[in-house]
Amino acid sequence: MIESYVEFALENRTELVELLIEHIELVLQTLVIALPLGIGLGIFIAYYRPAAITVLWSAGIAMTIPSLALFGLLVPFLGIGNPPVIVALVLYAQLPIIRNTYIGLTSVDENVIEAGEGVGMTRWQRLTLLQIPAALPVMTAGVRNAVVILIGVATVGAYIGAGGLGDYIFRGIYSANTEMIVVATIIVSLLALVFDYALKTVEQLLQLRNGEDVPLTMGTKAITEVIP
Repeated sequence: MIESYVEFALENRTELVELLIEHIELVLQTLVIALPLGIGLGIFIAYYRPAAITVLWSAGIAMTIPSLALFGLLVPFLGIGNPPVIVALVLYAQLPIIRNTYIGLTSVDENVIEAGEGVGMTRWQRLTLLQIPAALPVMTAGVRNAVVILIGVATVGAYIGAGGLGDYIFRGIYSANTEMIVVATIIVSLLALVFDYALKTVEQLLQLRNGEDVPLTMGTKAITEVIP
């Protein structure tokens, strides 16, 4: 049976590669929108904490909506194809990005932030030189979770014409082609594992670079740089 799957993959490798590229492009297009939006909202609620519960609750609600139902709500306004899928994926990506940005920024040592303020740092300087560098490992973990979610949900997007590897899965279901379903599913799983491993490596490198005392190490360096 394994031989039949391998044979099918080799016979259709050109189309599978094309669908794989479409799948990756769909995820990357989503991230171009989702990252600035999620990080921006995370920064906003880190500074304006009364809004944190509302923003995180709203992002959590968006994740509970079944993907097909959400696509169905968006299709009348955006048509079929990539636009409704990208909008839906952006919504699904928000919770891990917003939550980890918020947690990362609010976990920075208050003493370091106060020291930066004491040497004349503006709020923007404290954010970019103290908080974000210290929060990067946590923020990267949120992006990693979001990417794995996006790769999986993007598969369902093929149902409304977004393409990608989900196209093979649905075609396999309609035609009762087991090889088509299994091979496409395995490739989607491997794609998620590759992205997860790559981003996990980035996260670990950031932790190693910052060391155990991340806020203190990065904060002291940044404060030293702005002292006349």
